[in-house]
Amino acid sequence: MKKYTPYIKPYLFFFIVGPIMMLTEVFGEVWIPRLMSMIINNGVANHDIAYILRIGLLMLGACLIMICGGVLGGYFSVRSAVGFTGDLRRDLFAKVQTFSFADLDDFSTGSLVTRLTNDLQQIQMMVMMTLRMALRSPGMLVGGLIMAMALNRELAMILLIVIPLLAFSIFLIMKTAYPRFSRMQTALDALNNGIQETLTNVRVVKSFVREEHEEEKFTKLNGDLKQRTLDAMNTVILTMPVMTFFMNITAVAVVWFGGNRIIAGRMQVGDLTAFITYVTQILMSLMMLSMVILGSARSMASFKRVSEVMDFVPDLDDVDAKQKDRKVEWGSIEFQDVSFAYPAADRIQDDETTSGAAPLPGAGFAPGSAVNRNVLEHISFKIEPGETVGILGATGCGKTSLVQLIPRLYDVTAGRVLVDGVDVRDYSLYHLREGVGMVLQYNTLFSGTISENLRWGNEDASDEDVVRYAEYAQADSFVSAFKEGYDKMIEQGGTNVSGGQKQRLCIARALLKRPKILILDDSTSAVDTATERRINEAFATELKETTKLIIAQRIGSVKDADRIIVMDDGHIVDIGNHEELIRRCSEYQEIYYSQVERNEVAV
Repeated sequence: MKKYTPYIKPYLFFFIVGPIMMLTEVFGEVWIPRLMSMIINNGVANHDIAYILRIGLLMLGACLIMICGGVLGGYFSVRSAVGFTGDLRRDLFAKVQTFSFADLDDFSTGSLVTRLTNDLQQIQMMVMMTLRMALRSPGMLVGGLIMAMALNRELAMILLIVIPLLAFSIFLIMKTAYPRFSRMQTALDALNNGIQETLTNVRVVKSFVREEHEEEKFTKLNGDLKQRTLDAMNTVILTMPVMTFFMNITAVAVVWFGGNRIIAGRMQVGDLTAFITYVTQILMSLMMLSMVILGSARSMASFKRVSEVMDFVPDLDDVDAKQKDRKVEWGSIEFQDVSFAYPAADRIQDDETTSGAAPLPGAGFAPGSAVNRNVLEHISFKIEPGETVGILGATGCGKTSLVQLIPRLYDVTAGRVLVDGVDVRDYSLYHLREGVGMVLQYNTLFSGTISENLRWGNEDASDEDVVRYAEYAQADSFVSAFKEGYDKMIEQGGTNVSGGQKQRLCIARALLKRPKILILDDSTSAVDTATERRINEAFATELKETTKLIIAQRIGSVKDADRIIVMDDGHIVDIGNHEELIRRCSEYQEIYYSQVERNEVAV
């Protein structure tokens, strides 16, 4: 828990004063029954109105103190809890931003969403409840016991028998509830994953008329969460019947033995009334304490899940980088005997299994860490600054995996990747990725205007630059046709523009970054060949100093490249320009002539 101390320090005053304010309520609740017994024993018994009024004013003053203390205690506890979890959520989100692609593969998106929302909400409720009850419940328990002992020690022995039995019962409930809360949160992860997947791909679902299938999947996930929630809550609801049972048994015993003492003249009526009130307070304080412990059991499961993210060592970092201040200056790229395998999906386990060890940061995957088979093997080549290089090959041959190693979205398993003659692991991640512009295979736009989306590449870009690079990407023509122009709002995911428009906007966004290395991962697949040709012409004339890597399925997209890398099953088959490859590379010839027959490329 030491790791959470920094989140407490800014609100330390509220963390301290809040519980202290709640103690004023304890003062009133402990003292008022005693005052009431005095009224009954002395004022009512002696018909002393003045005495009744005097003690009544004292009771009124105690109530006012209780009100002030309760309001301030509640206010400070809310400030503490909300501030604590707000800062924790901020840093948790920032930590997620440091994750590599491999790390994000290990933590599902739905699980991370649950941890950032529901789990932190549980922690917030626990902190709030603890601050309100941490001193109040024990204070009522101790104060009530002291006052009960002062009134009648023999009757108080009943409490000394009941309290241990009640505490043991609550302990058994807590022990059963904790693992069930963990399973409930895991089921919530699965539900969030399912909801996100369905809503993100709702257009695909509708186009294939698979609504009924998705409803069945949701029903299953929702039913699982429902069952696990019931399992947890069925344990929790035992608390109240157990508390009520012990409270009623105690009340009956106190009334029985206390009534006999009153008949025998060994106890006053007011004292028995006060004693019953103290018994109720003591048992209620135990119930409140049990609720705090129950809330803690659920929140501890959430704390564990949040800590898994906070303590996770990202697969990639630049702690050991030797040239952190160096920037990418020219854009040369070299692969030296590179092999790469994706980490196995079970590298990080969920709450119900044992967590696996994370790989050593900054050095590929740790020896013995779980990985799949190599998707790239013994890759070696060199690209000079300003070159345009095409990468061609069948689907699944490792093209995307290869280019993702350049900006260290993943780290190599073996070998080295050099940029400007420097191992990419010796750059800071910031400077390395600042020098690389990348248009991913699956294009994503964010909610906001077109201008705001393009300025992801350079937030300080002028309007003239935005338009200029949009022209290079052949996006200005359709953007200008919109009534709002560059102020047109893009819906989440870019659903209100076509696939080709989305691709061109993403290319413009990458160009606006003015990178030394530009990677286009099949990013013109949704545009026509004429538009693609104009984009390539703009690259050749306006981005002469930028090193360009173009992954494509169509030979026409890379035919004019300086060199073309042909890949097959994680290996480089051949490297050369179009004329060289068409003469000597059978794999290239096969692709070329198959596309000629389909009129996808000119002879």
